[in-house]
Amino acid sequence: MADSESVRDKLKNKGYKFTPQRRDILDVMLENDDKHLSTEEIYMMVKEKCPEIGLATVYRTLQLLERLGIIHRLNFDDGCSRYEMAEDSEGHQHHHLVCVKCGKVEEVEEDLLEHLEREVEEKKGFIILDHRLKFFGYCKTCAGK
Repeated sequence: MADSESVRDKLKNKGYKFTPQRRDILDVMLENDDKHLSTEEIYMMVKEKCPEIGLATVYRTLQLLERLGIIHRLNFDDGCSRYEMAEDSEGHQHHHLVCVKCGKVEEVEEDLLEHLEREVEEKKGFIILDHRLKFFGYCKTCAGK
């Protein structure tokens, strides 16, 4: 996982400054690395530390961090983008369980499709670079209601 210092170095190497606003946004992402935060959630958390920050700054910073591979943007078909820190060691992104009732998102770390990928590559000659898998249903709490 990235840390402030490695992100600062990556930004600097690409010709970008590691501004206090970018640091605060990154800090919020790192402090909540177990969550899938929307832009607005990130904005509200950063605003507590940096009241003068604007929503446009948060949007631009998230776009930059995504372009540099520091964060991933996720779409859970709920009308807003969510973000999580990119894992340096990931060959594939992990999978997600999305509750259609409460909106809870849970991660599945195991790569459930390795066998299927090999089969597709062998039978179709298609070289797979990555995949994304989302399961939609009810979490334990909502299923019990």
